[in-house]
Amino acid sequence: MSDPILSIRGLRKTYGTGVDALRSVDLDIQRGEIFALLGPNGAGKTTLINIVCGIVTPSAGEVLVDGRNWQSEFRHAREQIGLVPQELTTEAFESVWNTVSFSRGLFGRPRNEAYIEDILKRLSLWDKRKSEMRFLSGGMKRRAMIAKALSHEPAILFLDEPTAGVDVELRRDMWDLVRKLRADGTTIILTTHYIEEAEEMADRVGVISKGALIAVDEKRDLMAKMGRKTLDIVLAEPLGAVPAELSEWKVELENDGHLLRYQFDSHAERTGIASLMRRLTDLGIAYKDLSTHQSSLEEIFVELVHGGAQ
Repeated sequence: MSDPILSIRGLRKTYGTGVDALRSVDLDIQRGEIFALLGPNGAGKTTLINIVCGIVTPSAGEVLVDGRNWQSEFRHAREQIGLVPQELTTEAFESVWNTVSFSRGLFGRPRNEAYIEDILKRLSLWDKRKSEMRFLSGGMKRRAMIAKALSHEPAILFLDEPTAGVDVELRRDMWDLVRKLRADGTTIILTTHYIEEAEEMADRVGVISKGALIAVDEKRDLMAKMGRKTLDIVLAEPLGAVPAELSEWKVELENDGHLLRYQFDSHAERTGIASLMRRLTDLGIAYKDLSTHQSSLEEIFVELVHGGAQ
């Protein structure tokens, strides 16, 4: 594996009030990946981004951007990073074109009208290039903020809650856009508390809670590792209670006694399904249907945050 484009080591942030916003976070981000940092509001997601982007000073730790220290080589780090913050703050009376072009100039990049045109077209903003920012809808403002963040051709793009407060259709557009950016070689780190966003887009997912990174894994691996499978057995006749003979499987009775639910670890050598089905037959309990489902990322997230799996 190549060297990570972003390497975070022992990052801590304690505010004067004694609140630990970040507790010794270690994280490597690989080139060209989409990494989703998932966590409830107040978990430390924005603090982490703001430290990496040089907006907030950490209490301890370091960040390497493309192998170089982000504080001693601040200019290099900032050139490599684009940030789309949660708050849509822009120059209200400027046109979209001027806003994006000006941002490029701030980073000392030479004028490149062809590049700005290309960004605006890819973000479906070309028709709005002469519009003042104040006249844009929320979704279009968000696109303009992304164009602004991409104006200096960064290698890493941070999206802090990119679809907070936007409608479902626009959210889908944003997801498509993020995939296109990744296809162009941009490394994307997004924070979100929308589980489906991480599930839809990310290659890897990190879960942060109370300032600590409590899990980092490939999305599929995280789901497989922590996602239990559930077997639902639809009974031919309802049961009034779970028979004592089924106690070792810890099954639950649902749906007014019409459904037996059994949770199992799909990676275990023995899932217990075969022996459970044999026992049901021995007890003369008939069933009409069987189905299994894997836990969603949402269920895993809830379990992790509430300390079910550490």
